[in-house]
Order: sequence, then structure tokens, then C-alpha cells
Amino acid sequence: MRRFLEYFNSPKKTKLILSLDGGGVRAIAEVVFLKQLEIASGRKIFDLFDFFIGTSAGGINALHFAGRGSDCFELEEFWSKENLAKTMSKSFWDNASFLQTKPKYDGIGKRDVLLEYFRDQSLGEAKKSVAVLAYDVESRKPRLLSSYDSPGIKMVSAASATSAAPIYYSTQEIDDGTWLIDGGIVANNPSLLGYSEAKKLFPDYEIKVLSIGTGINRRKINGKNSAKWGAINWFNHDILGIMLESSMFDEIASDLMGENYLRVNSSTGLVNRRMDDTSEVNLERINLMGMEWWSDFGDQTLDFLNV
Repeated sequence: MRRFLEYFNSPKKTKLILSLDGGGVRAIAEVVFLKQLEIASGRKIFDLFDFFIGTSAGGINALHFAGRGSDCFELEEFWSKENLAKTMSKSFWDNASFLQTKPKYDGIGKRDVLLEYFRDQSLGEAKKSVAVLAYDVESRKPRLLSSYDSPGIKMVSAASATSAAPIYYSTQEIDDGTWLIDGGIVANNPSLLGYSEAKKLFPDYEIKVLSIGTGINRRKINGKNSAKWGAINWFNHDILGIMLESSMFDEIASDLMGENYLRVNSSTGLVNRRMDDTSEVNLERINLMGMEWWSDFGDQTLDFLNV
């Protein structure tokens, strides 16, 4: 009886979850922030967290951490200018508009880069539990690709599918014959999914979620002018970014988890809202955004993780 009471009166053990938003090249800011966390804590991100979840480019980051055990220095190499150039090669839009019948990029270079890093590795071979969000266009529902529920899916397939942003890349057929696109269309901030999955994976543990965004576009839209917009004007005013807006998920996660949830994010400021701007100026601004996050949230993050 005494042991029984001691068990229920003792503080619950904790599992730490890392949730990473999508946002194209802006996901580099996640790496910049997490690199500072590695430096300050003296520990790899892989060692700090028990479960990783991500959407789109954030999903690719999650697969690097959990699947390969990469540190942030290795992940910086993945997001190098050379790899970005390959990933966004062969644009069909050089002399056209988004009304063309093809996606902006052919995706061949992107797959080559992913193969270079993930090779033939399957999700089931991940070093820690990981999940990435995609969307099944045929069954019209979200699809979570994970190391525990879909271990046979190749990491390259999972990375390609979760980051197949409509307009930019084509729908991806993965190993089981399903056709998937970027999960950001349903939850660009996958924190709530991460919390739900972690509760199932670790039922006897307290769950804490560190959620990192990729910046929020706060530029005002003129309501009166927008009433007259058609497809081209909405596209020029970031309709995809509006659809991927994640502040609502942040508010729900905060209400649900309270002190066990920490969100790192900010306005994009001078960072280009477009997900594929790889210019020197924009990449420098993305890196600066990540460093500003560390300045604003670094101490709070260290306390949150107890490191």
C-alpha cells in the first residue's frame, strides 16, 4: 500500500517533444535557433528530445534529427546554398505565371538531395520516434507518416510527401501507392498532433512540447481592395501563406498544455514571405530571425527543458 501511494504521489516523469513548422527556406531559422540550444546546453538536439514531429520543411528537419541523429551543424550543411539550388532547379515559371499547368519545380533535384542524405533508410530505422504530416489527396484526409505506424515507408518518400507544397511541387506517390501533398494545408504547426501522439506513445509520462515556427506574415491586407481580387491578385498577396497560418493552433495548444507548451516564433519582419526565396539577402535575414529568437526565447527554452 505504501508503494502504491508513493507511486501516485511522486512527480511524473517527463517526455520532451520537438515540433517544427513548415515554411520552405524559412525553416532554416529553426536550425539556427536549435544550433544555439545545442551550444548552450552542450547536448545534441537528438539527445534532448524523445519524440520529433514536423510539417513540410520542418518535417525534413525532424527526420534529420530523429532519423539520422544529425546535429545542427550537419543540418546547416543540408540547407546549404548548393543544396537549395538543386532543390529548386528547373523552374517551369521562368517566363510564365502560376496559371501554368505544371508545378513551379520538377522535384528531381529535391529528390536527389534527399537521397544523398537519407539513402534507402526507412522510417522504422529511425533512431528515435518521429512523425511527419502529409495530406492524402485521394482519401481527402491528413496522413501521419511515422516510425511506429508506417515503418516500411522510406524516409525519402516521407520527406518528399510532407514538403510537396501545392503549386511549388507535384503530388507525391509514396511506397504504399498513396498520393500525398504537404501537410501544411491542414496543420502547419503540428504541435497538437505531436502532443496527441506522445500521449499514446508515453501514457505514463508528463508531456512537454517545444514548438518552433518559421515566422508569421503580419503584413496588412487592404480589405476593401481584396474584395475585387481574383486568383492572380490573391496569389500575389500570399494566399498560400494565409492558408498555412498557424496562430490558431498555437492558441489551442497553449490552452490545452499550459506551462508544458513553449512556442518560439515571431513576425517574419523583413524576411520574404515566399517559401522559395534563396537570395543572399533573404537567407541572411532568415539567419538573423533565428538568432533573434534565441535572444528572445533562449533562457526560457533552457528553463523549459531543464538543461
